[in-house]
Amino acid sequence: MNRPTVTIYDTTLRDGTQGTGISFSVADKIRVAEKLDAFGVHYIEGGWPGSNPKDIAFFQEAAKRQWKHARIAAFGSTRRANLPVDEDPQVKLLIDAATPTVTIFGKSWLLQVIEVLGVTPEENLAMIFDTVAYLKKNGREVIYDAEHFFDGSKDDWGYALQTLKSARDAGADLIVLCDTNGGTMPEEIGKKTRAVIEALGIPVGIHTHNDCELGVANALVAVREGAVQVQGTINGYGERVGNCNLTSIIPNLQLKLDISVVSDLAALRDLSMFVDELANVPHNIRSAYVGSAAFTHKGGMHVNAVQKLARTYEHIEPGQVGNQQTIVISELSGQSNVLMKAESLGFKFKKGSPEVATILTEVKRLESEGYEFEAAEGSFELLIRRLLNEENPLFTTLEYHCSYRRSTEAIWNKCEATVRLNVAGTEEYTVAEGDGPVNALDAALRKALRSFFPQIDSISLEDYKVRIINGQHGTAARTRVLITSTDGHESWGTVGVSDNIIEASWLALIDSFKFKLRGVKA
Repeated sequence: MNRPTVTIYDTTLRDGTQGTGISFSVADKIRVAEKLDAFGVHYIEGGWPGSNPKDIAFFQEAAKRQWKHARIAAFGSTRRANLPVDEDPQVKLLIDAATPTVTIFGKSWLLQVIEVLGVTPEENLAMIFDTVAYLKKNGREVIYDAEHFFDGSKDDWGYALQTLKSARDAGADLIVLCDTNGGTMPEEIGKKTRAVIEALGIPVGIHTHNDCELGVANALVAVREGAVQVQGTINGYGERVGNCNLTSIIPNLQLKLDISVVSDLAALRDLSMFVDELANVPHNIRSAYVGSAAFTHKGGMHVNAVQKLARTYEHIEPGQVGNQQTIVISELSGQSNVLMKAESLGFKFKKGSPEVATILTEVKRLESEGYEFEAAEGSFELLIRRLLNEENPLFTTLEYHCSYRRSTEAIWNKCEATVRLNVAGTEEYTVAEGDGPVNALDAALRKALRSFFPQIDSISLEDYKVRIINGQHGTAARTRVLITSTDGHESWGTVGVSDNIIEASWLALIDSFKFKLRGVKA
């Protein structure tokens, strides 16, 4: 069966930035666009030049570059009511953006036409026709986004279809059906997409929102019914709860429906992480395909099966989308978890060996006290080494102390930490200041170790998380601290648990340094 070619239209840089907390500088937008282009996206919507100077600047920068795969699109609306199209300043800006493709939206819903635009149904049809025709006259590929099409067609199917025909008759290259409110069910999406295709006789695309958690599902249904373009955003950014997530729709199309859309699907997770990083938002670990938890196995029975045959609990090979299998250690762990996790760290054990039983028993004991090793692979490796008597104790802690000093005029305040260590048989006593107790302890620890192990200067703290384990105990609750550290080449997590938040932080901090130094000879 010959399947239709489906193009991917990315609107991360316009629709995605309407999401809460999402913003890109001009430089960021260019970097994202270059990444999308390298990935093989067919269209990149750069913004709305009529809405803000930043988007105008983006199009100026975009015009200076050669794009390998993507066509850059400017976005705008139909002309204003009762204004000749060639006199509309917003339409002029679309032309001035000098993009090969222009996407405009118009109203499909009589409620919007009458109550929001305040124009007659006839004028709305003229606004659509005039704008599309004018853009085509100026040599642009025109994509017409039928805003609120599915809501409008519920109220008045005839008028909603009439708006699409107005765009078609004016020369639109593609008409995109928009579920702008994100409230339409898949059955209706499929039925109406098919009906529109039969009525129009030109290519149709789909633009869905995720208000019912159906953005991806609705887009897939539309493609099955003949839609030849999917519009969406990387990581599902967008207004309210977001748009159709391209990091889900692309692998679904390519791996599940056998519709080839990009050449290097293995770059998907890297693209997802890159966009999150520039947007300065936490990566969603539970994202399908690209999340760090997408191929993570925790339950002992699952891990046992995966160890024998990965596809028993993995619907694709993780590497197909640039991800990887992860085995975590927890109170749900069985021997298979320990074996696979230990093997990934370079240890070799046989199932049923006393070493595995010892490690598993100790893990479960520590987790009953509040420890978690899922994101603390550094502490887990140190635990294995300690239980196997392979620990390399380059230094031992003798004592530490933290105090807080504040001037009477409240001009300054500092934490001071003192640390006493035994380093290679030498007692080191250091004092350091910091902005808080952890910062002060970190400084004092570095001061004590630097002359012995200069490589610690490469360590920096990437993240610091505090979790109250048994909050019902109030101020007596136990605290778990997770520290993520990096040396610029690799990152590792370490964990500490105590009734005292400073003690928990100290334990995680000590493990972080010990992990970095684990291969150093005393």
